[in-house]
Amino acid sequence: MATRLCLIRHGATARTEEDRFSGADGVDLSDEGRRQVHRLAERLAEENIAAAYTSPMTRATETATILCKPHGLAPVSRDGLREISHGHWEGLTRAEVEAGWGEEYRLWEADPFTFAPLGGGWGLRVLARALPLVRELVTTHEGHNVLVVSHKATRRLILSSLLGFDPRGYRDRLDQSPACLNVVDFKDAVRARLMLFNDVSHYQDQPRRAEGNLSKWWDAPQPR
Repeated sequence: MATRLCLIRHGATARTEEDRFSGADGVDLSDEGRRQVHRLAERLAEENIAAAYTSPMTRATETATILCKPHGLAPVSRDGLREISHGHWEGLTRAEVEAGWGEEYRLWEADPFTFAPLGGGWGLRVLARALPLVRELVTTHEGHNVLVVSHKATRRLILSSLLGFDPRGYRDRLDQSPACLNVVDFKDAVRARLMLFNDVSHYQDQPRRAEGNLSKWWDAPQPR
């Protein structure tokens, strides 16, 4: 029997709605974010969940607590699931960062895996702490369903590694909506299969349009 990890992004925050960097900052869920998470909790209420793990950041722990309530579980906080730090960009919009630190932003856009803004973290370091934790959860809960609540960049980096593509492109090729559900089944600690990706059908009829919130690679007009 496969081990199933339900990889979940926390619900929306005020910064999500304003498209601001909030990697390492403690930010609470917005009212809309709580609504999204409660809808996901209803969706998962009848699932047989063996355990739940969360990033220690407030927006993730609140999300995990709501999701765990129908199952009588207490989420376990693990530092390996915390979000990447954006250093001195925290709290700023992308437009503000581009205006103030254009060259630094250009270098980060080109390779967010091995380049970080001043005071920030590399994607490589996030993956170095997150992947061993994923392996631990799969081996510890073999054959069971496990909730794992974390953040946009952290989860995209995990998925890029599990799917086997260059993690330098994680921002260009993968989106993650607030309170989305991803399902990954593991045959063992190494072999994984993506079963569901970025699903928000519990609170939204259609997937969002990925406009203005992925990368300049995505936003750039195509040559005619």
